[in-house]
Amino acid sequence: MRVIPIASGKGGVGKSLVSANLGIAFAQNGKRVVLADLDLGASNLHLVLGHQAPQTGIGTWLGNTKTNFSNVIADTDVRGLRFIPGDNEIPGAANLTLFQRKTLVKKLLELKEETDILILDLGAGTHQSILDLFLLSNQGIIVSAPAVTAVLNAYVFLKNSVFRLMYSSFAKGTPAHNYLEKVRKEGSGGHQKLYIPKMLPEIEKTDPASHEKFIKRLEEFRPRLIMNMVDEPKDADVAMKIRRSCEEYLDLKIEHLGVIYRDVVQDTALSSRLPITLYKPQSLLSQAIYRIADKIMESPEDDYAPDAKQIEDSFQEAEMEAEIDFDSKMEYIEDLLHSGAMSNGDLIETVKSQQLEISKLKKENNFIKLKLTRAMHQGFKV
Repeated sequence: MRVIPIASGKGGVGKSLVSANLGIAFAQNGKRVVLADLDLGASNLHLVLGHQAPQTGIGTWLGNTKTNFSNVIADTDVRGLRFIPGDNEIPGAANLTLFQRKTLVKKLLELKEETDILILDLGAGTHQSILDLFLLSNQGIIVSAPAVTAVLNAYVFLKNSVFRLMYSSFAKGTPAHNYLEKVRKEGSGGHQKLYIPKMLPEIEKTDPASHEKFIKRLEEFRPRLIMNMVDEPKDADVAMKIRRSCEEYLDLKIEHLGVIYRDVVQDTALSSRLPITLYKPQSLLSQAIYRIADKIMESPEDDYAPDAKQIEDSFQEAEMEAEIDFDSKMEYIEDLLHSGAMSNGDLIETVKSQQLEISKLKKENNFIKLKLTRAMHQGFKV
């Protein structure tokens, strides 16, 4: 069974849209798929799938784990796709205890006999339970958008994943664990930045066995990136910022699965209570989902680690796809206008919404610049 955790550094980047439609794409290719909504406390995957609000879900099952787990697994209208709802009305459901997390993971992995692909739609943020679920696979997917805050949070999520991987590699009481605790405390006080490449030589010197264990796990850890909500080709370039930061500060190699452009049809599909891959399979967004699904299915399973050339090729391919999809997007909008499916009023509303988004991005950029200026000013004072 291939396990695909899908996460995001922040909410609102289309993570659930990607999860639901990838699940449909896999099922349409003959795979037996289970889609689990693990965004506990803010579960909305059923809306993207077009399901009624679930009466029971993972949250209610966690309240009584002696009940049969299969009771919370629902069939969908897509052949081969099953759905495990989350819960957003159970107090504390988002903060799983260690026992709850282990019990849930055990039940999910027991599905392997009747499941080819298990998709975990995780919550936003970097809570420990989210990181541990993301690390169930070496090929988890991080979904981001071109917005500055989304990119920063995607990097922060990957950074926390690497440090969680490091902590789990170092047993308590070992020199490596003690060193990591010391550096973490100094870093939390603002005295030291936590850069993996700078830390590794010291760990290797004081605890070679722990160093070797972590290096092996880091080399196997190959998360993948999807850049969603793209408006034009230059928006896709921000993926390189995430890649460079990961390589420079985390010693981490990431692979690019591709870009997904905004599609005005998505809102219509959502209001029609249908996933866009079912509502309009030939839409720009649907075709991007199918392309990404093909890449995942064509790649080897969890023990696969792409080499430097394959990683470079994945980013170059994503750039090329961004250019091609942009041309298709322009033609697509023209077709919608000519066919009457999209009125001039719809086009005006689309432009307005994009202008609002641009205004929002400008405000976010100004906020980040202000924080950087203040930080630099404080640094000069010291």
